[in-house]
This record gives sequence, C-alpha cells and structure tokens, in this order.
Amino acid sequence: MASHRRPAAPSRTRTRISALTVVAATSVGLATQSAQAAPQPSTSQLKSQLDQLNGQADKAIEAYNQAQAQQQQLQQKVSILQDEIARNQAKANQLLDSVGAIAQSQYASGAVDPTVQLMLTSNPGEFLQKASSMNQLTSNEASQLNQLQAEEDTLAKEKAEAEQELQALQALTQKAQALKNSAAAKVKATQKLLDSATASQRTALVGGTGSNLHYGGAAGDSIEAAAFAAAQTKIGSPYHWGSTGPSEFDCSGFMMWSYEQAGYQLGRDTYAQMGDGTPVASVSDLRVGDLVFFNGGEHVGMYAGNGIVLHAPHTGAVVRYESISTIGSIYMMRHI
Repeated sequence: MASHRRPAAPSRTRTRISALTVVAATSVGLATQSAQAAPQPSTSQLKSQLDQLNGQADKAIEAYNQAQAQQQQLQQKVSILQDEIARNQAKANQLLDSVGAIAQSQYASGAVDPTVQLMLTSNPGEFLQKASSMNQLTSNEASQLNQLQAEEDTLAKEKAEAEQELQALQALTQKAQALKNSAAAKVKATQKLLDSATASQRTALVGGTGSNLHYGGAAGDSIEAAAFAAAQTKIGSPYHWGSTGPSEFDCSGFMMWSYEQAGYQLGRDTYAQMGDGTPVASVSDLRVGDLVFFNGGEHVGMYAGNGIVLHAPHTGAVVRYESISTIGSIYMMRHI
C-alpha cells in the first residue's frame, strides 16, 4: 500500500527569499510608475508655455479672421456680378425679342433681310462682321442690333470675370478652412495646458478682470470716448476665438464691436485695423480709446489710460484691464 506523506513545509530561508522578491518587485513597479509620472510644472513654466501658445494662437486666429473677411468681400463681389449679369441678360432678352419682331415684320412683307437672318442664328454677334449689309436696315433696326451686340459683349466679359472671382473664392475658402483648423488646434492646445494646471495655477495664469488696476485719463474724441464706454460694459465677458460679440469676443472682434457701438466700422482682423486712423508715436501720446497692437500685430487692445489697456486676452480668460507692459511687445499704436 502506498504511503501518504504531507508535503514538506517551506523553510524559513525560502519564505524570507520569497517575501524579499515580492518587496523588490513592488519597489521596482513603484519606481517605474514614479518615473513615468511627470512632475507638475511650476506656475512660471506653465506661464511661459501659455504665452507661447497664446502667441501662436493669436497669429493663427487673426490669419483666419483675415481670410474670412476677404472671403466675405469676394462673395459680395461675386453676388454683385451675378446680379449685374442677370439684369443685362434681361436687357439682352428684350433686344432679342425686338430682333424677332423685326424678322416677323419682314417675313410678313415677303423677304427677311440677311442681316436679321444672321442675328437669329446661334451666334448673333457675327452680324457685325458683315457690316456692309447693315445699310439694308432702317436706322432704328440697326441701332437695336448694335445695342444687342454691346449687351452680348458686356455679358461675356461679366461672366468671365465672375468665373475668375468664383475660382478665387473657392481657393480662398479652402485657405480659410485650413487656417481655421490651425487656429482650432492652437486653441485646443492652450485649453489642454490650462486643464492640466491646478486650480491655484489656473487662477494665476488666467487672472481676473483687472478691476484692481487704476485706469483713467483724458478720453479721445467722441468716437473713441463712445467706443471705450461700450468696451467697459463687456468687462468679464469670455474670450472666444472668431467671435465679435455681443457676449463673446476675440481680441480684434472686441475692438470691432466696441467701435461699431460708436458708429465707426473697424476692419475685422488686427491687420485690417492697423490701417485705420493715424499712427501714435509713443505711449505717452496715447489717448483713451486708441488701439495698441502687440507682438507683430497679432494682438490688439484699447488704451484705458495710465499704462493700462482693456482687451480680450486669450482662451480661458475674460475681457479685462491689464498693464500694457505685461501683454507683449508693442508693434503699433493708432488713434482712430
């Protein structure tokens, strides 16, 4: 009969080795996790990254705004051309009816003039190439035929121009879409960075409304004073790229909206706005309501006096006052 034996109990030495192996494996695992977990960047590091992203986003957004404004202008031009073509086509149709009446009259008399026959072909313009036959018509009939030819020529030119404009519009639309995608990617990266920050860091990065800053000074002319007064009513409104108000704004959209309230039409983007008004030589010459452009023209704010600007800063922030020295390098100053 086979004997049944209990398995030998593990020795203390083996037990100790197994325990040490587990501890060692756990330590290695924790060390690996620690190595993989990136340390939280400091507020100053995040601020530097945010400034860089905001600069890139401003550039992409204003390029998109510029393309969008050009697209709208081109679309308006195409629409005007199309309306003009429609009006001239109607005039040409009326003249063709007159030519038809001439032919009908001549047919009733038993002979249709060769020139009229030519006008009723698929290519009415050919009649001018046979001007010698025009003396067979009355002066009134000849005048109508000449007018028809002129309308046909005008229509041909307008249709060719409209075709070119439509092609340009299509190319610009594609460019605007690419710029929009680029701007959206920059904004998304900015928001991701803000989301990675702690609550206290986010407060430091985004800031408040700047209500603790002391602004003031002599207002500019009535347009600037009215624009500044309108801008002040939007303090605390959120920044949103591509927006022109009345509840959300990007930097140039905020300037555009504020001056619209004063009855003045600014361009849509910073690059267009830099062409408005007259240059200001130095900060000391700035007046309340003047436009101040930063970082190569990629950002714009409104001067509020005492070295303060009122602007829509960037993603995550709200319309606020801010020291002119903290925004970036001044590129241009304009008095509207």
